[in-house]
Amino acid sequence: MSSSAVLSGNNVVGERRHSSAPPPRNRLLPPSDPPPAPPKNEPRAPRKESAGSGVTALLRSSKAGPVDSVLAAVVIALVGFGVVMVYSASAIEATVKYHDAQFFLKRQGVYALVALSTMWLVSRFDYRKLKPFTYPILVAVTLMLGLTILGLGHKAGNAYRWIAIGPVHIQPAETAKLGIVLWLAYSLSKKADKIKSFSIGFLPHLIVVGFLIMLLLKQPDFGSAVVLLFLTFTLLFVAGARLPYIAAFTALLGMGAAALVAFSDYRYRRYLAFIDMDNHRQDLAYQPFQSVMSFGSGGWTGLGLGKGLQVLYLPEAHTDFISAIIGEELGFLGILGLVSAYLVIVSRGVKIALEAHDDYGSFMAFGIATLFGVQALVNLAVAMAILPTKGLTLPFMSYGGSSLLVNAAGAGILLSISRPRTNEVPQDKPAPVRTSEGAPSASVLIATEAREGAAAAEGASA
Repeated sequence: MSSSAVLSGNNVVGERRHSSAPPPRNRLLPPSDPPPAPPKNEPRAPRKESAGSGVTALLRSSKAGPVDSVLAAVVIALVGFGVVMVYSASAIEATVKYHDAQFFLKRQGVYALVALSTMWLVSRFDYRKLKPFTYPILVAVTLMLGLTILGLGHKAGNAYRWIAIGPVHIQPAETAKLGIVLWLAYSLSKKADKIKSFSIGFLPHLIVVGFLIMLLLKQPDFGSAVVLLFLTFTLLFVAGARLPYIAAFTALLGMGAAALVAFSDYRYRRYLAFIDMDNHRQDLAYQPFQSVMSFGSGGWTGLGLGKGLQVLYLPEAHTDFISAIIGEELGFLGILGLVSAYLVIVSRGVKIALEAHDDYGSFMAFGIATLFGVQALVNLAVAMAILPTKGLTLPFMSYGGSSLLVNAAGAGILLSISRPRTNEVPQDKPAPVRTSEGAPSASVLIATEAREGAAAAEGASA
């Protein structure tokens, strides 16, 4: 019988011995020396980062592939479009209050540049290196929310929602939304095998989020509290928590929200004004009524950019109700394009989540996509008087630095997750078994033995 050699890469796995000697039963010999380093084209499992090396690891940019170009282009377009619309919606108010028609434009332009830079920088980092910072971020967010209700918050609109540091106003509720997504993604990915347990996979997450919701309600910020709760239940559902738990607590907390409205004087009066807008359009329903008038006057194509008249009557036109100015100046087609842009962002976020390298990235992508989608949906519903006024910003569009920077950071994380990592294997998949000679497995040997045995049998019968 002829001898043969099995080659794997450039290594000789073994030589066939003389036919009189039986072949060895196991060629996976234990290595006497340390195994050689795997070739460069072999996938490697990602290293786990410790908290001590977290900062250094975070500063190293990712060597993975390109980001999702569609998502990046839509976000950049929305940020640029937002700057234009902020100027259009705020020029008259800025002239009256600050004697500078470009007052808000200049600030929003700076915010936009910083936001786009933040998105680019975050997209360069490996999102898994955020793990050591999960709890520091959660603690920082909790402390900032606590400061707003302990007398250090800046009051605006009968609510203490901002922390004033000189000319800079930080809104902790915006950072809390992204912070809770990061924490839930980290915690749910660690408890993946126990997610169906009520005491481990469900209740601890609800307790932590419930504490943050209580801090938000003390400001008060009912809208952000609802968004935080919606994000929590969405990620619990995606992670595989039991539906009866989610349904029961959704019903229970829904009744609690109704009680908060019924037993809170100002919330109940706003609710009554919302359901009877015609009789309250000069007081509590003035803002939503003017917003609806703005949408209605735009028609199909709008009055033209910068030609809207509702900026004279609609309060906060450049912040929470900027979509009403878009509807007036660009019409139904402008709103349709805006909604389409958000649908693209959410759909790309879901696609990134489904193709993520691990559960941590998948949960983060689902959470961030949900955050963008639910905020846009609620903001547009409020501006169209479908929902009562909530005070939620329109992502990437509304005036303000906190919202824009947090949303840009979230978009950067999405882009980081979207990078293909073909040179790595998931952590739950073991590396291929290697022989003492460096071969990847014994399957090549088995196949060769089978082929040679079949050839010998055919020769004997002939």
